[in-house]
Amino acid sequence: MKNITCLLTSILLAFVVQAQELKLKPRRTNALGGTAFANRISDSTLSLAAREEIIFREIKSGNVPNFFRKFQKVVSKASIDNKDYELVFFVLPDYLAIGNDSDYFYMPMTPILAQKVANLAHCSLPTRKMADLIDQDASIKLSPQPIPPSKAMTTLPVFIAHNELIKQQMQPYAIQHTNGALTVGNKKDIVISNKIYGETTPRVVIYGWHKPDGKPIQPLYNKHTNTWADYSHGVRLVQNKMWLNGKKTKLAKILADPLLSQLLSDEGAIEKPYYPIFNKY
Repeated sequence: MKNITCLLTSILLAFVVQAQELKLKPRRTNALGGTAFANRISDSTLSLAAREEIIFREIKSGNVPNFFRKFQKVVSKASIDNKDYELVFFVLPDYLAIGNDSDYFYMPMTPILAQKVANLAHCSLPTRKMADLIDQDASIKLSPQPIPPSKAMTTLPVFIAHNELIKQQMQPYAIQHTNGALTVGNKKDIVISNKIYGETTPRVVIYGWHKPDGKPIQPLYNKHTNTWADYSHGVRLVQNKMWLNGKKTKLAKILADPLLSQLLSDEGAIEKPYYPIFNKY
């Protein structure tokens, strides 16, 4: 009986893996490509709040590449109190981009907007440990391309320049990439962390930008407020639904558990696995 149950669970999970797709509207045929969209929001008179409202509307309308929509499976395993656990979760193959499969624009954003987008798609952002697990499973591992720090690093010209650097790197992997291969090394992650609420004002917490050898160049960092968005920040969505030893559960439930949180967090339990979204810019 136990073997039959395990077999049925495996079959169900295999079906689930094939069925995981981003819950956004289909992309319209007349939607802006990435280059046109980047030009649209390059107006220097746009406030940050106005820019992010335009970005949100574009994502809500479904203007993201088709290759971006299919979730990829990642597994976390651990033995906790002499019991073996396997947690299966699903992540999007790349960082959030606007446009189509050939003309897309990686869109840095504040964690305020990143959380709004995650909520829209019934998703979350990853933790530091999840970012490491994603890196381990990735089949496309790019070398980070930092741009020297300056006051311009939060501006569209730098966003555009960095986008072009990444797309040049991606050329040898074009077929894999557009087929939804899990991709890392192109951006830092905006992550879920206890450090979001560790200061008097909410923070953005960033981590990662793993090199091909798996070493991150960005340690966990929360010195920017939650209205900061620079060219290096990426938004990787993670489905809220997960499967623990074959049974459906949710990310927030796992992260709140003092023991099971070890599967997703190296900071202990995370009681608030989200960013505040009602802050003023």
